[in-house]
Amino acid sequence: MSLEYNTERTDVRLKEYGRNIQKLVSHIKTIEDKAQRSAYAQTLTDLMRQINPDLRGTQDYEQKIWDDLFNISQFEFDVEAPFPMPEKEALGKKPQRVPYKNSKIKYLHYGRNVEIMIEQAIAMEDPKTKEEAVIHIGRLMKGFYNVWNKDNIDDEIILKQIRELSNNQLDIDIEKVKEHGLFNNIIKPTKRYSNTNNKRKGPFKRRKR
Repeated sequence: MSLEYNTERTDVRLKEYGRNIQKLVSHIKTIEDKAQRSAYAQTLTDLMRQINPDLRGTQDYEQKIWDDLFNISQFEFDVEAPFPMPEKEALGKKPQRVPYKNSKIKYLHYGRNVEIMIEQAIAMEDPKTKEEAVIHIGRLMKGFYNVWNKDNIDDEIILKQIRELSNNQLDIDIEKVKEHGLFNNIIKPTKRYSNTNNKRKGPFKRRKR
């Protein structure tokens, strides 16, 4: 039996799988029949899943296993695979930076989505729909404020902030808001603002992703 010294060994490309996986890959590369190579490669990916189970929680789990297998083979693996062989140059390449909007959020505890909803409400032409949008926005803002500050906020302040964020293009009668509790999550039932009215879909449409 010939001994294998550390100085004579090739470097392990992916240490999380160990040297034995690398030896198996080298052996599979010597098999002449492509169908047989592919079958062995598929079996090897099953073994790699068992060796490195932490990958199961990652995105594109299945593809990551095959990418690792191609990497171990030094991108010289001619097999039938469910995923294409990645480009060697892509290894270790940093992902492109995602551009973020530079617009500053006026009130961080309300977030950008509230500002988007206000922009949508401004564009609404029907006065009744626009008023319902203002009520919906007011409830959201009051709820967000209570979560952020663990305290109550006056309806007049909420309305003042809505006016500010909309450049005075959105408004509602504050006395009506207070009388019917329109900015509260649980409002008093009235003819116009009844519980049945709340069952309808809100004035905002979800944006398609």
